[in-house]
Amino acid sequence: MTERYETKPGRPNRLGANWDGEGTNFALFSDHAHKVTLCLFDEGGKETQRIDLPERSGAIWHGYVPGLAPGQLYGYRVDGPYAPDRGHRFNPNKLLLDPYTREFHGTFQHEAACFGYVWGEDDQSYDERDSAPFVPKSVVSHPDTLPLDAKTLNRDWEDTILYEAHVKGTTIRHPMIAEEKRGTYDAMASDAMLEHLTNIGVTAVELLPVQAFKSEGALLDRGLTNYWGYNTIGFFVPEPKYLGPSGVRGFRAMVDRFHAAGIEVILDVVYNHSAEGDQNGPTLCFRGIDNASYYRLLDGQPRYYVNDTGCGNTMNVAHPFVTRLILDSMRYWVQAFGVDGFRFDLATTLAREPSGFDRHGGFLDALRQDPVLANVKLIAEPWDIGPGGYRLGQFPPEFAEWNDRSRDTFRRFWRGDAKAAQDLGGALLGAADLFDTRGRRAWSSVNFTAAHDGFTTADVVAYEQRHNEANGENNRDGHNDNHSDNFGVEGPTDDEGINTARRRRIRNLLATVLLSQGTPMILAGDEGANTQDGNNNAYCQDNETAWLDWEAMDGNLIAFTASVAAFRHAHPTLRQSRFLHGADRSDGKKDVEWRGFDGSELNWRDPGLSSLCLLMRGNAEAPTGDASMDTILLAFNREDADLELHLPDISPRKWVRGVDTSQAKQEDTPIDTDVVTVPWCSLSAFVAVEPE
Repeated sequence: MTERYETKPGRPNRLGANWDGEGTNFALFSDHAHKVTLCLFDEGGKETQRIDLPERSGAIWHGYVPGLAPGQLYGYRVDGPYAPDRGHRFNPNKLLLDPYTREFHGTFQHEAACFGYVWGEDDQSYDERDSAPFVPKSVVSHPDTLPLDAKTLNRDWEDTILYEAHVKGTTIRHPMIAEEKRGTYDAMASDAMLEHLTNIGVTAVELLPVQAFKSEGALLDRGLTNYWGYNTIGFFVPEPKYLGPSGVRGFRAMVDRFHAAGIEVILDVVYNHSAEGDQNGPTLCFRGIDNASYYRLLDGQPRYYVNDTGCGNTMNVAHPFVTRLILDSMRYWVQAFGVDGFRFDLATTLAREPSGFDRHGGFLDALRQDPVLANVKLIAEPWDIGPGGYRLGQFPPEFAEWNDRSRDTFRRFWRGDAKAAQDLGGALLGAADLFDTRGRRAWSSVNFTAAHDGFTTADVVAYEQRHNEANGENNRDGHNDNHSDNFGVEGPTDDEGINTARRRRIRNLLATVLLSQGTPMILAGDEGANTQDGNNNAYCQDNETAWLDWEAMDGNLIAFTASVAAFRHAHPTLRQSRFLHGADRSDGKKDVEWRGFDGSELNWRDPGLSSLCLLMRGNAEAPTGDASMDTILLAFNREDADLELHLPDISPRKWVRGVDTSQAKQEDTPIDTDVVTVPWCSLSAFVAVEPE
């Protein structure tokens, strides 16, 4: 016989379901509800009891259930006005997830009963079917399952090399990972992955969304799923599809193993919108709890959602309880799992106030003063599709930012575009024109040549057009302007001359990222020339299109990437925290100098400038006695012919060539002459050393 529970008033202080050893306190925010009902379920999904939360303190509904223990399945039904034209979409027929639940039981089913309106009719209609059989249940978690005692690594930003990876796609085809673990958190920090990542110099993995998400109905109707995961519905829940033999504890075990290897874990988080979509989407959580509070609605037309995200809705981050939800979520991932940082998808959305983007907005101010989050890395994707959404370089000093301008510059320069060399000059020095303000550091610019959304680096040199037909959108989705170059043949070719040029271009792009001031980021698989066959928007390709093919990875390119990363780690001059501006140092030398290959001054007005040298020393404000700051020379030759390089005189020291992108195998080459050759379309890096 199912136990029937009594209820006490409980407390509003801590949101969610929290067990204290004797019972469970439930607390839910809803400013506009008339009644909140707690629904209990058995393991088979049968609803066993409904309990109206007996108290309301401000906008928080709460109750305490003595004897209710961890493992209990539950959900909420929230009653209030169903008036879409006034922004309210309460429907107690719909079972709702607790926004603070730490576990899901069950999966989403694409059924009409999950919609608050009658599916197929106007969204102002009212659906009376029960959605409970078709949605996951929230779970009362045991506090000992994931105690809030995890530690972070706190590695210096200057030492960071990021590796953007998808948990499943990175591991599902790895032959050295046990088959039962592939595609899981357990696999991500397996011995095989740790060996690979440490070999190529990675200090932080940036994981595509791992907070529980749901596929959009439109994708399911096309027989596809949301692969990337940018459609979150559970801000505290590790995505269940990636759970391995260790269950939810496997996520913390993954982080612990990364930490033991000296690698931080950064999560790509989607706090800008939810999986409930626009007015035609399902009612799963926030929409049914308090639509008008959780979402930004159109002024004068609250039936509709502000869509600055392009995903149907926009979270109302300016609301204090939405801000609280996000900060509570972030703290949980840090304290329960040891997560070292966050990359904010469409971060501009999180900084929007009624007046528009505000770097001093409520959410950012709250985040910056939080004592738990003060020690983690913060990375902004500095744009959304709303008005004035592109905000590169405008986030607070605590943030690094994805720099798509540098990405395009790197591609354009090596493709041979006019005036690209001028832009390259700024990109190599950390885009100081954007970031050297308000005390920001040179690591603020996250430099990359490819990321999850777009061509892989191998595809940048093999395709001029996107090939996204498999996405089912008639090849209309994805970026149009990729700054790519196929060398005369679209896609794979047997022409060894083209393949040789393509391999060199890949090495040029990867080396440029790794040798620039700022924070380098490598897309998982780029170090081995992974391809997506020209698909530059593989968000719905949970298949071999987007999964890394480890057996096809280019071992020579992996070794090259490892060598260049090691060169960066060995020479702090390449990863300074201060910007370089050509200022005079106390020893009479400038911290940065630009030169032509013949030693002459560069003609920056030449739109066809295709060869240039960058000489770097320690920042003028840094102690000149810092022996770690080597003198570094980078020589870029974009021409189709070898060029002679007249090396600067550094006697009595000698130059050693540590990087040469014209060849895959790298080795330190001492230079005994004043003139060396930099091969066609290549980059060389030299370091000054003391004579033996």
